Amino acid sequence: MTQHKNPNDPDSQETEATTAVADQPVVQAGENNASFAERVGEKSYKSIPEPFGIASDNLAGVRLFESRKDRQMAIMFGEGRSEEKPSQAVIDTVKAAGYHWNPSQRVWAHPVRFETARADRIEAERLYQQVRQMIREEKGFTGPEVPF
Repeated sequence: MTQHKNPNDPDSQETEATTAVADQPVVQAGENNASFAERVGEKSYKSIPEPFGIASDNLAGVRLFESRKDRQMAIMFGEGRSEEKPSQAVIDTVKAAGYHWNPSQRVWAHPVRFETARADRIEAERLYQQVRQMIREEKGFTGPEVPF
């Protein structure tokens, strides 16, 4: 029950609340209807590059990437845009881990499944460490390594 203030009665109180929403303009069709996330993203957040680089060893010429868009882990051999074919032992190791050659992107790729996403990422990092060590040994790099 809402009571209205009677100007002649100083003891009566107004219990009706007002909200700021009523004062805001209503957005009509065709106007900027961007979602909150879109508006926030435009102003303060930058998107992560796709694919996202996880690890890289320039001496060995091997890099590990994750593509969230394609839901895959990828290993690339070579420095920059120059592709360097790894030895057959490295290729066999990558194939044994379930990776497949993707000629359009020039990477060895493995899907990241929703149910096993964390395990897929951990296994990809282990494989990366294994093949980069194999390549370093093949190239004769036995000196101390500089961590990340």
